[in-house]
Amino acid sequence: MPLIPVADAADPRLEDYRGLTDVALRRRLEPERGLYMAEGAKVIERALAAGHEPRSVLLSERWVDSVTVPAAVPVYVAPEEVLEAVTGYQVHRGALAAMERPVLPALADLVRDARRVVVLESIVDHTNVGAIFRSAAGLGADAIVVAPTCADPLYRRSVKVSMGTVFQVPWTRAESWPGALDELRDLGFSVGGLALTADAVALDEFAATVGERVAIVMGAEGDGLTRQALAHVDTAVVIPMARGVDSLNVAAASAVAMWELRVRD
Repeated sequence: MPLIPVADAADPRLEDYRGLTDVALRRRLEPERGLYMAEGAKVIERALAAGHEPRSVLLSERWVDSVTVPAAVPVYVAPEEVLEAVTGYQVHRGALAAMERPVLPALADLVRDARRVVVLESIVDHTNVGAIFRSAAGLGADAIVVAPTCADPLYRRSVKVSMGTVFQVPWTRAESWPGALDELRDLGFSVGGLALTADAVALDEFAATVGERVAIVMGAEGDGLTRQALAHVDTAVVIPMARGVDSLNVAAASAVAMWELRVRD
């Protein structure tokens, strides 16, 4: 794996890594350039194992032995102060990879063999998105569908919080919303939505009555599911709470829901 030393933060070869703290810029430029950023050797390793292709790798001098990529991939090595000047923050894990974004599957192809699907609407906190993916990976969800208004699972913070499990759980972005919920129903899924409504049934009751294929929908951190989404679910579902607490953080709620709805073969 040939290494390319870089000593100047203004080097044009590092353009993909420039200004990574500018959230608004990255939300626009990364999809336009067809890339996302993987940070840390373990995350990069999982991305490679999932078949994702690196455009280049940027390493600090202390981390040159942490990552192995195909010989054709440029691997830039720079002092830590140069990495910080380029990215705008201290790269604690010492390794970044500009990865080519994969082509997302059609919803029907994604869920063809799935029995448990998680659907995310308007969840804009990248930490929550990453945490939900990690729970999905650990608790056996087969796939995740994200609405057009949901944060990018391949945003650097989402990838980092998920510990790279965004590469292990198959996912796609819904092209039609809330029409994707109708499509899931047509494909044989019972669709439940986590919501604090008067007619919501307890999660364990919902789990006891659903069929072989289940999709559970969860909404924005503050407002929950939109009225439009609720109009397209079969059942509103609630996690019973104690001590006057009305709900959990959406990432915690997703873990509870996935555990209760797990396949019990």
